[in-house]
Amino acid sequence: MYELIKRDGRAKRGRFHTVHGVIETPVFMNVGTIAAIKGAVSTADLEEIGTQVELSNTYHLHVRPGDQVVKKLGGLHRFMAWDKPILTDSGGFQVFSLAGLRKIKEEGVYFNSHIDGRKIFMGPEESMQIQSNLASTIAMAFDECPSSVAERKYMQASVERTTRWLARCKEEMARLNSLDDTINKHQMLFGINQGGVYEDIRVEHAQQIAEMDLDGYAVGGLAVGETHEEMYRILDAVVPCLPVAKPTYLMGVGTPANILEAVDRGVDFFDCVYPSRNGRHGHVYTKHGKLNLFNAKFELDERPIEEGCQCPACRRYSRAYIRHLLKAKEMLGMRLCVLHNLYYYNHLMEDIRGAIEEGRYAQFKKETLAKMEEKED
Repeated sequence: MYELIKRDGRAKRGRFHTVHGVIETPVFMNVGTIAAIKGAVSTADLEEIGTQVELSNTYHLHVRPGDQVVKKLGGLHRFMAWDKPILTDSGGFQVFSLAGLRKIKEEGVYFNSHIDGRKIFMGPEESMQIQSNLASTIAMAFDECPSSVAERKYMQASVERTTRWLARCKEEMARLNSLDDTINKHQMLFGINQGGVYEDIRVEHAQQIAEMDLDGYAVGGLAVGETHEEMYRILDAVVPCLPVAKPTYLMGVGTPANILEAVDRGVDFFDCVYPSRNGRHGHVYTKHGKLNLFNAKFELDERPIEEGCQCPACRRYSRAYIRHLLKAKEMLGMRLCVLHNLYYYNHLMEDIRGAIEEGRYAQFKKETLAKMEEKED
């Protein structure tokens, strides 16, 4: 159940009640594709840095170790020793981005595994069955994620098929949640809005799926090549068409600036690989923008990554030491950068929630974006 606590302009401060605990929104979900955050980050670490939701991938866990294996071991929560909410994406994006050869039909998609080449079929029912075996808190509907610049005729047909697939997902999830051997009988379903940069297709699709009374709604197929301005234009058009009393999730987004802008347009949920991926390459986020710790100017810098930050890296280690670890290809350097970045994102969301509660989000956004543009002292 989603509880809308406060609105400040279009920004929403909410509370999402789940069987695995309450999610305070807006929230950034930390991406653990294969049931682990890349960068040697444990679930104990996630608790320490203020993670609310962990996100795992249906497709990757289906091909390895196998969703049946995870089910036999008690579901993802027991498997990875994490008792807070988990969202699993449907596998649709990976099917369409990783599979070199694939055949899309009304029943679903035929493709080859990127691990061993074996033939796999995945449709709405199969995606729901896999996610039910994983026993995540929130399951995402199976959809096609076409290129944002696909031609209009293809995009229209794709979106119509995605709508039909969503109805099948909803029906199958209701069936699965009623079975005796289902681990999480309270699994929730989020539908996904598609339509590329075609505003009218997006709006019509949002209106259609809004009538399906789902647990939440996502905006997919953005941050895949279009400009930031195009993304904001689509959000301006689509988010008002989705139920305000349900959470809205912008998939795969993004930079701190993207998040600040999307919150201002009514988005509640975010996920992105940026903090972990950039951290593994020595790029760290601060209130004054991003630093590249490989730069020679940090060789003798005894300061933490960010003054006042309470992450595990900043409480104990200097930029100079972390730079040394990175240059020496020591895994600890990568791990500390990832921990810092995830902490930064998690606590940026905490500050965002506070600003909305206090009715000062517009000023907070303006000041935060301005700081990001400043050069560090």
